Parts: sequence; structure tokens; C-alpha cells
Amino acid sequence: MSEALLEIRDLTVHFATEDGIVEAVDSVSLTVRHGEILGIVGESGSGKSVTALAVLRLVRPPGRIVQGTIRFDGEELLSLPEDAMRRVRGAKIAMVFQSPRTALNPVITVGRQIARLFEIHQALGGREAWQRTLDILGLVGIPEPERRARQYAHQLSGGMCQRVMIAMALATSPRLLLADEPTTGLDVSIAAQILDLLRDLGRRTGASIVLITHDLGVVAETCDRVAVMHAGQVVEVAETRALFAAPRHPYTRALVRSIPRVDREVVMEPIPGTVPSLLAAPPGCRYAARCPLVQRVCDERPVLVTDEGGHAVACHAVVLETVVARR
Repeated sequence: MSEALLEIRDLTVHFATEDGIVEAVDSVSLTVRHGEILGIVGESGSGKSVTALAVLRLVRPPGRIVQGTIRFDGEELLSLPEDAMRRVRGAKIAMVFQSPRTALNPVITVGRQIARLFEIHQALGGREAWQRTLDILGLVGIPEPERRARQYAHQLSGGMCQRVMIAMALATSPRLLLADEPTTGLDVSIAAQILDLLRDLGRRTGASIVLITHDLGVVAETCDRVAVMHAGQVVEVAETRALFAAPRHPYTRALVRSIPRVDREVVMEPIPGTVPSLLAAPPGCRYAARCPLVQRVCDERPVLVTDEGGHAVACHAVVLETVVARR
């Protein structure tokens, strides 16, 4: 899994508002390897979903991609003509959206929506497309696929709608699956089933998965590597086990401490302060106002520094601690 399937470099996305420019994503760089599950975590508003939408070039006005490169399997996506990009969406890169019931068309049966993908991307006839639809519904664990395929989104439960969305995403055997909060609004048992399904399908198809979530418990159980985002920037990237064993960025440490636990007196420790406004983001470290390690040098923007083990962190204080420790 050392070769990169997706490479994002210096991606910046702005949204124009009446109050000014919102810097939703600021110089984000990420790599997704072949066959891995990469988790992207952070508080609401940290830029996770916008980053995923930018990969598919689905950022719509008033948003726009200001700069950066997005290379998928060696091909630069941001310079592709729109008709070529349409052939990438769904066929090579698919997305499971955060709210499946609203993402599905309410006036078309779920089976017809899936069959249409086979007709468009694989040029299958109606009968063959329908059979493939029933097969993919069975693959994602939907009982009675023939009956369910003839139903509408409002006739299905939240968990069932999520399975339909995953079926649609996997229908054309994409090489990369972007899953945006796939367990939001689901009860614990159904959420666990969805995560097991994603892991299993990833192993069976060889697809890489980007799992966007604010739930560190989900990340710990599912992902191979983790990227932590705060206020539109990536502040730490590491193998999952290494990140939970020894988080380095003060924000990541606070996130880990905020996980509810029953084996300590303070069950959950909230992160103090709030995410800074991205209308007037501070020029230096965007976590400085909430950080217990803040120093004068934090007035300058930190950059991601990667150690020999591939653990990257963007924090002046941590880098200085590391230098001192080595001496």
C-alpha cells in the first residue's frame, strides 16, 4: 500500500459570502494509498467534507477551488474537461453522501437509480442492468432485493438507505470510495454493520476508502491511517495505532481526551474554546487561541513535518520538543 492512488497538494477552497471570503480549506495536502482506508477527522467546519467534494469537483458557487493539484492514478483532475470528469465520477471515484435519504431521488425507485448507473457507465441493457442491481443490493446485505429495489427512499429505514447509497457507490467498481459520515443518524448496531460492510467491501474489491467522520471510535476500529483537520488545515497524519498511542499535535491530544471512557474519573474532557472564524482566520497557527503550548513563534504558520516513521505534525512546540529531545 505504499503507492499513492490519490495525491492532493496545496488544495485551497474559498467561499464568497456577504461578509467576506471563507477560507474553508487552506493548503491541504493528503495522500491516499492503494487499498487503504484513510480516516479524516475533526470538528464540524474543519473542511473535511469540502475536501472530498473538491476531489470530485463538486464545489459549487459561491465556493471555488482557488489553487492546488489533485492527481488520481497519475491524472490531474482539476485540469480535466467536464465531460472527462463525468466519466471519473461514479465510475472511478464514488461518494457516499452524509444524508442518504436526501441524496436519493424521492420520485424514482432505488432500484431504478442503481440500474441507471449500469446503463450509463457500463452500457448494459435494461434487463441485464436490473439483474446487476439486484446482485449489488444483495452484496450490501439488503434482504429481499427484488422487493426493496421497487421501493422509494421514504419507504426504507435510515440504515437501509445508507446501504442503497453504498450499493450505488460500488455499482461500477470504483477504485476510490469517499464516505462522508456514513454512520450519522444510525443507531449503534446499524452503524457497526455499515462499518463492517465498508471494511469487507474494501478488502473484496481492493478499493481505497476515505472515511470522513468526527467519531474517533469509528476511526480506531476501521482506518489504516488518520489525517486530523482543524479550521481548514491538516495538523497531523499518522498510522492509526501510532496516532492513538502517542498523539502529537495539541489538538489531536485534546480530541483523544474527549473520547468518552468508563475507566477514568473524568468520563469526557471537552476541548476548550471554539474553532476560529474562517472569515478572518489568524495568520499563524489556527489552534493557538485554544492551545496550552502556545508560544510567540505560533504567530507564524506551522508546516507539516514528517518523521522517519511517517508521522507528520504541524506544530512549532512539538517540533521544538522533538529537537530538544534528540539533543
